[in-house]
Amino acid sequence: MIGKPITGRSFGGCVRYIVDKPEAKILFAEGVRMQNATTLTNDFNLQRKMRPELGKAVGHLVLSWSKEDLAKLTDKIMLEHAKEYMQKMGIRDTQYMVVRHHDRLHPHLHVVYNRVDNKGATITDKNNYARNIKACRELTLKYGYHWGKGKEQVNRQALNGKEKIRYELYDAIKAAMKTSTNWKELEAKLTFRGIGIAYKFKSGTKEVQGISFEKGGLKMKGSAIDRSLSFSRMNAQLNRNQQVQAYHAAREAHQPSLAQQSRETIRHDIHAEHGHSPNASGVVENLLNILLSPEFVPSAPDPVGDAEIARRKRKKHQAEQSQGVTR
Repeated sequence: MIGKPITGRSFGGCVRYIVDKPEAKILFAEGVRMQNATTLTNDFNLQRKMRPELGKAVGHLVLSWSKEDLAKLTDKIMLEHAKEYMQKMGIRDTQYMVVRHHDRLHPHLHVVYNRVDNKGATITDKNNYARNIKACRELTLKYGYHWGKGKEQVNRQALNGKEKIRYELYDAIKAAMKTSTNWKELEAKLTFRGIGIAYKFKSGTKEVQGISFEKGGLKMKGSAIDRSLSFSRMNAQLNRNQQVQAYHAAREAHQPSLAQQSRETIRHDIHAEHGHSPNASGVVENLLNILLSPEFVPSAPDPVGDAEIARRKRKKHQAEQSQGVTR
């Protein structure tokens, strides 16, 4: 089970999007009339007037389960889970409605609630990200639902708005982190992809406390994109990358060349087979150097052979001249 808490400004747009979808089914409503999108919107807006200074009074929750859990989830069970989730998120004593959609392969529902409660107080959205993760984990474990496989399995094509940019940032940062060994390398790679980095420093010092990323006019904290993208975790990963690179560089610097390895192998085999004494090692070394050297080695001059070749050429020439005279 996964949840996505959203806050917005317009009840009308949110309600129409959810209620007017094909096969949308309202499972429950509290404090609002379910006649149509207009009456729902009017009732939500009437209560929000108790807190006119609150711009984002619209609370919107999307609760989703894996398609493997479809057989376990009836309308009644999903509604019960939605109410339990809302309690864990601190959403109480307010107007809300629960609507199930069938436009995806996986089971999911939407909850619209008023952030202005029945007494005119504001329902906080502070720490929604962390509370959402905790609530979903608890419900998944409690009811034995299928665990998701992380952000890599999310359908990017179905995303839009803030969530789309969030996943674009996640994918780009994760890819750049794989081959970066320091912050300057990472900054250069992200800048190339149109992503900016902003550091948060401890007051009055140069100590970095946090990090944010910006793309398309949207700025998000690293930890809000994913917990693995907090400054401390990213810094630790860059240090590990640097250590791994240094280790491989050191190994390559001390690694024998292929020719050297071949010499050692052949020398070992010759000594092992024929019992060569240590005194013969110099001869073997010279032989191996000649056989395995990549350079061209010209053959030594042969005076006897050269003289024999010259004698044969003279004899052949004399015979040809003699035949010419006879003709």
